[in-house]
Order: sequence, then C-alpha cells, then structure tokens
Amino acid sequence: MSWLTRTEVEVPCTVEIEQTPESLHAHVTLEAGFEIEPGDAVTVHDSPDSVPYGERLVVRRQATVSRASRLERAWTKLIAHLELTELYEVSFSERRSL
Repeated sequence: MSWLTRTEVEVPCTVEIEQTPESLHAHVTLEAGFEIEPGDAVTVHDSPDSVPYGERLVVRRQATVSRASRLERAWTKLIAHLELTELYEVSFSERRSL
C-alpha cells in the first residue's frame, strides 16, 4: 500500500435483499481475502436495488474495492475520531430556575 495511491481490486460478492413482515434489510458479503478498512470504498456492479414486498433475493455479483492510500486511511481515522468526540460534548452546568 502506498502513501498516495489508491488501488482497486475486483472481488466476487453476495447481495441479499429482503423485504418481508419479519425483516427489511440489504447486505453485501465480499469474498475477499482482506478486511475493508477506513477510507475504502466498495462499488457493487449490476446489483438489484429493491425486491417486491414479501420477497427475499440473494444474487452473486462482482464488486470493485477501492483501497484507500495510507494518507487517506490516516485522514479518515482522524476525522472520524474528531466527529465522534463532538458527540461527547455535554454540559454540567446547573439549571437556572426562573
């Protein structure tokens, strides 16, 4: 992995979409020999985007994984950490009674 260059990898994947009274979900399972890491992008090719109500669909497709460079990965982790800390901002000031 280079500091500045993204790499792209083609991998097979399984797409599962379900829209039933029990469940409403869409999942993609990559069949890659590596983990998706911060900054990576995944594009599934020719994937269905919905199913009729009451049905479940499982299809095999190809996906392109665009692996982040080291710089992009470090930047993504930093920004994610900073955005997460915004959620921690709380106030411990006393309430003023009128």
